[in-house]
Amino acid sequence: MLHTALLMLCIGIFAGVMGAILGIGGGMIITPIVTLALGMDIKYAIGASIIAVIATSSGSTIAFLRDDVLNLRVAMFLEIFTTIGAIIGALLTGAFNPMILYVLFGALLVFSSWNMYRKLRRGQEVLKRVEPDKLAEKFKFNSSYYDKNLHKQIDYQVENIPGGAAIMFGAGLASGMLGIGSGAFKVMAMDGAMKMPLKPSSATSNLMMGVTAAASATVYFFNGSIKPEIAVPLALGIIGGATVGSRIMQLLPAKIIRGIFIPILLYLGLQMILKGFGVTI
Repeated sequence: MLHTALLMLCIGIFAGVMGAILGIGGGMIITPIVTLALGMDIKYAIGASIIAVIATSSGSTIAFLRDDVLNLRVAMFLEIFTTIGAIIGALLTGAFNPMILYVLFGALLVFSSWNMYRKLRRGQEVLKRVEPDKLAEKFKFNSSYYDKNLHKQIDYQVENIPGGAAIMFGAGLASGMLGIGSGAFKVMAMDGAMKMPLKPSSATSNLMMGVTAAASATVYFFNGSIKPEIAVPLALGIIGGATVGSRIMQLLPAKIIRGIFIPILLYLGLQMILKGFGVTI
């Protein structure tokens, strides 16, 4: 029992650090580790991943809020569309062939990884529009953050609000219909469609994922998917790891974070496409 608790604590610390840096929660890190490496039942792995997402969000959001990295207005706005999409997706479960949806959403992630690669090669993180986006100005989405790696204040403009909202609605729809996490979609919407810098996108994604996961955690608790002996040490490790990860993220160059994120995004996309064709990896 003590051995398992210590193992979960260590896994939690690793998942918390990586989740906070990339803005993808800790679920996609936890699930393959506890199922493939430890042989845990997928039911309990999913329950553990829900705890991981909430814990990562809790541990990192405090630091991101204190350092004024995340964009709270953008988070609350996009969360509306994710929630609406998730509700509609849950209601439409069974109405569409899930295999087609896996392929479509997987292709979107693969395209997003290519888009990120182009940004990485270009090397310029923040591009200023000549004419600021009217919707972004109306909703006061444009913001700034202090980059601890560059040691300067970065002002940025947000654009293409409808495009970001559409991606978030689609992410919610996928979550509701397919039961998949949407952390990668959140970063993709802000970094790709809305042209936010990667660091605020990652920080804002961390906050949003916690809100989304908290809504479904009760269901997993009452259906017995969450085991306290697994969840408690995991959550403690993740909160500590996420606190450290949020500090590391702010010190890393954006190109390194992007370089880590691209293969993860590509892997998730290919995994979804293969699942759509009936191949499980």
